[in-house]
Amino acid sequence: MDMHTTSVNPAARTAPGVNGEAVVDLGAIAHNVRVLREHAGPAQVMAVVKADGYGHGATAVARAAVAAGAAELGVATVGEALSLRRDGIVAPVLAWLHPPGTDFAPALAADIQIGVSSVRQIVELLDAVTRSGRRAEVTIKVDTGLNRGGVGAGEYPAVLDALCRATAAGAIRVRGIMSHLASGDEPHNPVNDLQAQRFTAMLAEARRRGVQFDVAHLSNSPSAMTRPDLGFDMVRPGIAVYGLSPIPDLGDMGLRPAMTLKCPVAMVKSLSAGDGVSYGHAWTAERDTTVALLPIGYADGVYRSLSGRIDVLINGRLRPGVGRICMDQFVVDLGPGAVDVTEGDEAILFGPGGSGEPTAQDWADRLGTIHYEVATSPRGRVVRRYREAGSDGR
Repeated sequence: MDMHTTSVNPAARTAPGVNGEAVVDLGAIAHNVRVLREHAGPAQVMAVVKADGYGHGATAVARAAVAAGAAELGVATVGEALSLRRDGIVAPVLAWLHPPGTDFAPALAADIQIGVSSVRQIVELLDAVTRSGRRAEVTIKVDTGLNRGGVGAGEYPAVLDALCRATAAGAIRVRGIMSHLASGDEPHNPVNDLQAQRFTAMLAEARRRGVQFDVAHLSNSPSAMTRPDLGFDMVRPGIAVYGLSPIPDLGDMGLRPAMTLKCPVAMVKSLSAGDGVSYGHAWTAERDTTVALLPIGYADGVYRSLSGRIDVLINGRLRPGVGRICMDQFVVDLGPGAVDVTEGDEAILFGPGGSGEPTAQDWADRLGTIHYEVATSPRGRVVRRYREAGSDGR
């Protein structure tokens, strides 16, 4: 996601000349990390900031999360971890998704922990150790039933043997072991307990072979909030850090959504009954009305499939989107004789919902997807702005 980022006064409206803004409340990020720490009990919290902080900006989120008590940070790729280091983040960072041919040498130089899922990755990591002269700090990622990434049971003994040899040679230090739940958002699903049993067994097998760990972590956001018995030494929340409920059926779970997507009203115009709007005239005015043009579209992350299916909050009232959402713009119906909206007024597409605006979950429900995808959708011309922690007195 390629966005400009700045800070914003909490009372400010959409900045002049900006087509769209994703305003991120860092106070909400801090609040959510504190909530997660309470649920984690004695376990530490690793805040996951992959995918540019789930669309919220990895560096700003990382700073806020660490200041609120997150002990470590997690990302998918070495590139994401290096970006954090370039921005001055010094907290422990773990990266765990590596395509073949990844050069680990820059990560070792930047003191980034590496998650390994195969013998091949260990071989590539050891090559980087030889070239860089830097010892690697490693976490084993094991597959306990998600059947996605991670070391499977069949390859696990070979991976442990390779790690033992590398440890004896002084090339690596094994720090942790991790896995990932397939059904964490269903707290009572027996698969969670089965995975925890497998995880415990793999941990014990490693110890029998002489591989020791400082930390073991299994829980994602939903299990961190609902299954303290699965906390082990650390929990690894992602979506909850950003205030989106990991189990929507249970409500907000005490979390505060951090992102608000908004834009200015670019134009207000009158239509007559029978006038069609946007491509194909998929919507036609049934009576004389007033419409507003919003300068944001599917190239900015407003899904075309939401055409005619979303409302937008303008001046305290929800206004229905009408006609097709275009690449750069779409239209909302203000109603007959509307005089309460003028060009430059702020239109909120989604946010926390406290003022009656739609939420990321509302969009997800209409799209038949999850709010993760919605939060990571704003892009391109959308400017990311930050509301600093404490700027609203919270």
